Order: sequence, then structure tokens, then C-alpha cells
Amino acid sequence: MLAHEQFDSGSSVLDLRIATSNSRPVAGHVLILVHGLPRAMGMGRQAAGLLPELATHLATESGWTVATGTLSGVGASQGTFSATKWRQDLGRIITRMTQDEQRISLAGFGFGGALALACAAEDERVRGVATFAAPAHLEPWCGSPEELRAAVQVAGVVADEKELLGAEELYRDVLAIDPLGAIAKIPPRRLLVGHGTEDQEVPVSDARDLVAAADGRAELRLIQGAGHQLRADPRMVATLLGWLDRHR
Repeated sequence: MLAHEQFDSGSSVLDLRIATSNSRPVAGHVLILVHGLPRAMGMGRQAAGLLPELATHLATESGWTVATGTLSGVGASQGTFSATKWRQDLGRIITRMTQDEQRISLAGFGFGGALALACAAEDERVRGVATFAAPAHLEPWCGSPEELRAAVQVAGVVADEKELLGAEELYRDVLAIDPLGAIAKIPPRRLLVGHGTEDQEVPVSDARDLVAAADGRAELRLIQGAGHQLRADPRMVATLLGWLDRHR
């Protein structure tokens, strides 16, 4: 079953989908899927398009409750992107999903993986994090401040140009996510780092750097021949389901 609701996050209204299983319910376990930052023309409205279907599949196969929300400026959610705003949005989703003291885990894709690490580093409610194709080094991932701001505009995650930070401020705000510093704070909570060996956007060496920053206390899963878009890769799904099953 897939439920739909909307709720406020500051000046934004977020769209949230919550998938549950009637056949294999596992009480108290919640996984929150976190989408990435789209970089292509007009992809802001479509960036999280596959995640409700993935949430339903994961819930059915694992028995976990699986939630996926679209952060400010993405999909049907209102607002304008900034890294700080997205951290606040994800915090609001975590709060919504812990109303009955559920045990929360996060699974993030691309920049969403880096965001999940940053939130978990400061929030003990999060018991585990899985990342897929997440950048460890945000400077090369961003490009120049001007390139980053232009990519945000082109992707369409901007409701109001007046709300969009200037190039230098936006750049510093994204770099403050600091994936390597964040992942170092998470153990002994559980960690999974997944990456495609043929990822052309984020090099596979970033996955190894994340594991090293966690002092080796993270599972590393390299998906042979896979590129950057892992959300629909059945091997990624199998990897994530196995991780969930081991942490019932």
C-alpha cells in the first residue's frame, strides 16, 4: 500500500509517499529513500519519479515501512534548493516518520547519499545509512560556483529566483555537507556504500574513500558495469534488500 501526504517544512510544502507491506510487516523499522540533486535540463520535477515504485517494492519484499519524500523544489514539492534547506527538509521527514519511535534508516542516491550522511552524523535517531553513487569529494562534483548555480537553475529546482542563493554562498553551503567528515561520525551505526564501477559522474574511488573515512566500518558493494543511475538497477535493489534483511 502506498499512502500520500503533504506537510510543511518552513516555507516549503513537501510531498511524502509511505509504502507498507501487508504480507511481511516488520514492526518498528522504517527506511527513508533520499533522491539526489538533478543536474540535467528540467529534471527537477522528475528526479524522484522512480522512488515511489522502488519504495513499494522494497516494502513488499522486506516488510519495512519505506518512505520517500521530494525535497524543496523537486517533484510536486514547493520551495527552492539549498543544501541547508534540504537538510531541514530531511530532518522534518525523519521527525514525521519517528512519531511512534520507529527505528530509522536512510538510503540516499547521488547527492542524496551525501545529504543522508550529513543528517545521520548529527541525528542519533538514524540507526543506519546506505549510500549509492554518493560523492565523497564535493568540490569536483560541483564544478565552479557559477557552474553549480547554473546547473541548479537549469534543473528547475528553483521556485523563486529571489530565494536562490548567490553562486559563492550556494557553493559554500553545498560543501558544508562534508561527506567524509560526516561518515566518520556514524559508526558503530550500520553503513553500506554502494557504487557502480562504470560511474562517469562520481568516480568509484569516492566509494572507497567513504569507507576509509568510516575507518573501514562500512560495507562496500561495487556493482560491476553499472553507471551512476542505480535506482532501477536490480543488483542495487538486491543489495539494499539484503542489507535490510540483516538488520531486522
